[in-house]
Amino acid sequence: MIEQIKNILQRPSYDFLKTNEHLKNKIMFLTLAGSYAYGTNIQTSDIDIRGCALNSKTDLIGMSHFEQVIDTTTDTVIYAFNKLIPLLLNCNPNCIELLGCKKEHYLYISPEGQQLLQNYKLFLSQKAIHSFGGYADAQLRRLQNALARDAYPQAEKEKHILNSLKSAMYSFDQRYQHFENGSIKLYIDTSQKQDLESEIYMDIKLNHYPLRDYKGLWAEMHNIVKDYAKLNGRNHKKDDAHLNKHAMHLIRLYLMCIDILQKGEINTYRQKEHDLLMRIRNGYYQNNDGTFQKEFFEMVDEYQHKMEQAIKHTILPKKPNYKEVEDFVMSINEKVITDVYR
Repeated sequence: MIEQIKNILQRPSYDFLKTNEHLKNKIMFLTLAGSYAYGTNIQTSDIDIRGCALNSKTDLIGMSHFEQVIDTTTDTVIYAFNKLIPLLLNCNPNCIELLGCKKEHYLYISPEGQQLLQNYKLFLSQKAIHSFGGYADAQLRRLQNALARDAYPQAEKEKHILNSLKSAMYSFDQRYQHFENGSIKLYIDTSQKQDLESEIYMDIKLNHYPLRDYKGLWAEMHNIVKDYAKLNGRNHKKDDAHLNKHAMHLIRLYLMCIDILQKGEINTYRQKEHDLLMRIRNGYYQNNDGTFQKEFFEMVDEYQHKMEQAIKHTILPKKPNYKEVEDFVMSINEKVITDVYR
């Protein structure tokens, strides 16, 4: 199959890889992405290709500007080196996974591309908690928003809202003035309202805290709660495949993040969990009415708990070593400027 895909690159539709001024002679690596990269592809899966290309000398010290090449016809995205680095530093799931693909899924690797792949640990930090957690929560909210919510117990919905709120709070330090742990405490307790079995409560103790920062973090929490209140109409025949795919990616994101936090590894291809992920994708946990079985949400809770434990015991630094990353980036870009790479 891999050889067949490599042969696909020889088709005229992929000629832009050789002719585009930003790509020719500058590509660092090309790899499979999406379902093929995860090992969850089916017969109708598209072949997605992702990669990275060196910035040119004119990008670095001239007036040119290059961030990425997107070819929608072939589902290909090639990032500029200087564009990809900040995304990797933030542990962006769609980008960090490109450094941990299965060996045979790399369709091309240059010497400098090999350097980038070998230095993947430079980009691993506790920022993965927010980035992967945020993506996972987005998948969960997308899944929940698309379902007939009334089919789920109110107490269970409240628990999912709380998990999304807690994940969002991991990132507040990056955008708002720091507040000590415990200054904002969210928890579920018995509701005093007649139409609610339980609800989320909050204890807040903030002193000399900027009003505008409080307004921002409150707005984010408000939007999460509001999103869960929306009900969307569904066309089951059209949407069920997408819902099962969202459900599969939700679990996959937890699996990848746990590996990063516990082992310091990027394992994009999920060989060990292949059968589980495919069962989810194929609708094993979906009921006839389009809702999902209790066992699926119990699985979500289990992986959320595993992720919480991984967060508590991770040996990863809170932030990457920016000096080491800068030295690495400079070592690559200096060679471009001195014409070692053209």
